Amino acid sequence: MRTRRLGTTDREITPIGLGCMQFSNIGAGGRFYGATSRDTATAIVRTALDGGVDWFDTAEMYGGGHSERTLATALRDLDVRPGDVAVATKWTPALRTARSIGATIGDRLDALQGFPVDLHQIHMPFGALSSLASQVKAMARLQRRGRIGAVGVSNFSAAQMERAAAVLAAEGLSLASNQIQLNLLHRDAESSGVVATARRLGVTLIASSPLRSGLLTGRFHDEPERLERVRFIRRALGRFNRRTLDRTRPLIEELKRIAAAHGASPSQVALAWVVTFYGDTVVAIPGASRPEQAAEAAASGDLVLGGRELDRLDEASRGLSHAR
Repeated sequence: MRTRRLGTTDREITPIGLGCMQFSNIGAGGRFYGATSRDTATAIVRTALDGGVDWFDTAEMYGGGHSERTLATALRDLDVRPGDVAVATKWTPALRTARSIGATIGDRLDALQGFPVDLHQIHMPFGALSSLASQVKAMARLQRRGRIGAVGVSNFSAAQMERAAAVLAAEGLSLASNQIQLNLLHRDAESSGVVATARRLGVTLIASSPLRSGLLTGRFHDEPERLERVRFIRRALGRFNRRTLDRTRPLIEELKRIAAAHGASPSQVALAWVVTFYGDTVVAIPGASRPEQAAEAAASGDLVLGGRELDRLDEASRGLSHAR
């Protein structure tokens, strides 16, 4: 799997990483997905590494550090050394001031058990008790002191991203990334100016939920009865219902046709599209609840789609995104 640059940093990462929200087990993430045992988490991480994945995304919010600890434990169990992979995590701003960024970095490092924070992200642009500028400056202080490798944000609009980048520039640093939802069924980042702004600023967009919580795998279209086995919060947020299946079926059929031509799966094609259609600006962090899902996702990083195939999926997905 070829790598691409993380923002304007010196760090190279694979276009496919592994999202670790599934390792939450408790809290919001635990309500979204079922619990993941230590053995299963280790098998998932091993499979991702074997497939060439070299970076992992987690967050304080994912189980109050449980995801971070589970990831680090898996890496240690697999004899992965700090520095061999990149780890991205996030600070939760809810009802906190910017001071807690510096006050809690030790907790993040403790949870990661010796693995450095290569990318530290402000998880969301709301809920904090201090200004965005003060939060970004607190992140900048951590980077200058060598406690984190780079600064990123998450769920930021184009204007918020530009503001964060300007504050960092005044500190002599650059904004590395903005993590947003981006997939064939959610392309709001185009019409909102996030994609264009990221390109202009040299910011990497990290596509979360690149398979739209599994909807783009086609499994629910093939077996609609699976909808009833999806946890309520995931079903509600993902709009998992028969109407959605009917509306998106033409796109799924196009994914299947292209997948058949490549000997791949619809999910691999969907992942390859999101990290190819936008050029090197976008990387993706699919999650995995089972090792075979991690293997399938990792292999998508080597799938090469032709220009006409990219256009066919572009056309098939128009009108399906929230902003379209």
